[in-house]
Parts: sequence; C-alpha cells; structure tokens
Amino acid sequence: QITFGSIFLGKVPVHEEVHQCAGQIYGYKGCIRDFQVNNKELFIIDEALAGRNVENCNVPICDYHPCRNGGTCTSDAEDWFCECPKLYSGKLCQFATCDENPCGNGATCFPKSTRDAVCLCPYGRSGILCNDAITISQPSFSGTDVFGYTSFLAYSTIPDIIFYYEFRLKFQLANHHSALQDNLIFFTGQKGQGLNGDDFLVLGLRNGRVVYSYNLGSGTAKIISKPLDLTLNVHVIYLGRCLQKGWMKVDDQKNKTVTSPGTLVGLNVFSQFYLGGYHEYTPELLPEGSRFMNGFQGCIFDVQVRTSTNQEFRSPGTPEGHPNSGRSVGQCKDSPCSLIKCRNGGKCIESGSTVYCDCLTGWKGAFCTETVSVCEPEHDPPHLCKQGSTCVPLPDGYMCLCPLGTTGTYCEQG
Repeated sequence: QITFGSIFLGKVPVHEEVHQCAGQIYGYKGCIRDFQVNNKELFIIDEALAGRNVENCNVPICDYHPCRNGGTCTSDAEDWFCECPKLYSGKLCQFATCDENPCGNGATCFPKSTRDAVCLCPYGRSGILCNDAITISQPSFSGTDVFGYTSFLAYSTIPDIIFYYEFRLKFQLANHHSALQDNLIFFTGQKGQGLNGDDFLVLGLRNGRVVYSYNLGSGTAKIISKPLDLTLNVHVIYLGRCLQKGWMKVDDQKNKTVTSPGTLVGLNVFSQFYLGGYHEYTPELLPEGSRFMNGFQGCIFDVQVRTSTNQEFRSPGTPEGHPNSGRSVGQCKDSPCSLIKCRNGGKCIESGSTVYCDCLTGWKGAFCTETVSVCEPEHDPPHLCKQGSTCVPLPDGYMCLCPLGTTGTYCEQG
C-alpha cells in the first residue's frame, strides 16, 4: 500500500469497524508500473508520502518464454537458463549442435549444413578453423550474421561509474545503409540482462541518428542527435553524466543535455561493458530503452572513459584495453577473405574475423572441394527413398534398401 495524499494504491488503510461493515478487504497483489492522474505521470516510489510492504517487481525471465525449439526454462532468485533438447544448444536453445566440432581456440561451432560447420572465431583469432592469430587495434564489427550471432567485445565492469562518467569514442560505418539500421554501439546494465526498471547505460544508432540513454532506476533519460553527416569518414562522440544530468556531443553538432526523471542519482550496473554487440543477443531480454535490434556494423575505436574530472581518460578493460572475451571481431580494413580461396565457384563470406566458403549446389567442405553424394540431404534434387529406407549411391544413380514390410523401387509399397 502506497499513500498519495488521499489517493491509495494497493490497499486502503481501514479501521476494525470498517471490516465489520464491509467484510474481508483484500489488497492488490501484483505489479503496478505506470500511474497517471489527469494526464500527469506520478512516479510511484519517488513521489509516495508513505507506504508499507512494497518491494521491487521482478517478473521472472521464464514468464517471457525465451527458450526455443522445445527448451525448458528454469529460474531461481539469481539466474535462469534453458534446458535444451538433443541437437540444440545456446542460451536460448536456438542453435543446432555440431556433432564433430572442428573449431579450435574456443571458437563457437555452428552447423552450416548437416555435414559442414562454420567456426565463429573468438577475440584475437581468425581463419576457417580460427587457428590464425590476429592483432586488433581498431576493432571491426559485422552486426548480426546469417546464423543469428552478433560480433562483440566484452570488457570487465567499469568501476566507480555510479555518480559520474565521461566517454569518448570514434566510429566508422560499414556503409550508409548501416547508419539507418537499429544498431547497438555499447551497453552495460544492472545484471547484464534485465527487465524494466533495471539501471542501464546504452549508446546506439537509430534511423541515422546517435541515441544515448540511461536509467538510474526511476525512468529513462534519452538524447537523440541530429542526422549524421554521412560524407564524414569518421564520427566522434563525446558523452557523459553527472548525477541526473547527462550530455552528448556528436561530430560538430551542438552539445545536447537531458535530466533523468525521478530523484535517484546513482547508476548501479554490474554487468560487463559490451562493445559492438551482445553475447547472447536477444534484445527482448534487455531493459526497455536499450533494445537495439542489431549489433554495430563498422569500426569502433579509441574508446576511452573516466569517472572523475581529476582522472585521465583510459581504455576500458583489466588490464587496460584488454577485453575479457569477444566473437567475430576483426581488424578494421583487413579482409580475412584475402587469405581464403574457395573452389568450384564457392563464395567467400566474412563476418568480422569469422570466414567461410558458401558453396554452389553439388559441392561441400571447408573450401568447396568435395562433391555432394546423391544420397546426402543436401543433394539437389533429393533422393526419393522413403523414410525408413537406406539410400545407397551407385555409379549411375542410387538404390533404396527397404526395411521389413516394404517394397518397390523407392520402398513406397507395403
């Protein structure tokens, strides 16, 4: 029960004699998020004069049914996870499992087909099997790939960011189209993922403009820049916050400011600092206001931060400039396809440091050097052997070995 003068939310405090007249009175049990009176928004906690037995509303992640492909969601007070059926893996059971993982150095294996895998390379590695070491001074991000993964870097939590911070960074777009998309530049949150009401700090692109948002726990503050000048090769962002007041300057545009709603003044974030994307990128599981639908496409570099006006700017990470992890991040202006030769008409596809050959019909293998058997599922046209029978390739076609109780050329007769 929260008292707003003569307005009560949840349950009205009553005397014993009222109970005798009205019978049992029950208070509201549940969550109240938005409260408005005569078109005026009231902040439920900050503007309350009194209250009792009220706590923060945390709807369990599993209520959002995030698990895919038949996965079962399990949650407790601290965490949640998806228990995946066979053949599926990933935080959300969204990926089919590689039966034989050929990838090295901790790469993520993704089945391109039932026979071929693609290795999504970790930070500092490149190549078909992620065996090649690369040096990255200007990270290149490729957004969301065809398999649903984003390229990203994850740094250790930035300390002492509660009351004051300043960031400055530069970025270069992959192309003009990427500026118009909904792309994340960086994110840090209260839990790394969370629901509405969680503190967060986020920077991204929407419709050709830079968007800077933060939530201190009592509402989201947002600054949106003017449209970017796409004739510029490199864009520069300077942003900061002191208590409730935030500011941002983009390129040669005028500095813009904002003040966050409510009375809270501290940013409480405990997750890693994500640059360019997110580890398991499911925007629906991020707090409202930070749900940029794709990872960044292009280069982000010279990222620096300080948490006091008396400090020097420094790169994020522990030690400084070193990420804890990353995926499919390359070196700006370098092309891993320059080192790969796909055969038989195959096309080299690159996504940051991840690279693979997209083979023409009839070919398979890492470099498209193997033919697809007439009995394999990838063959076009597919064989006609009925389910339960065995396809056996022959020099001039194939034959179907029928299980007990069936006959015919394709085991189609009982």
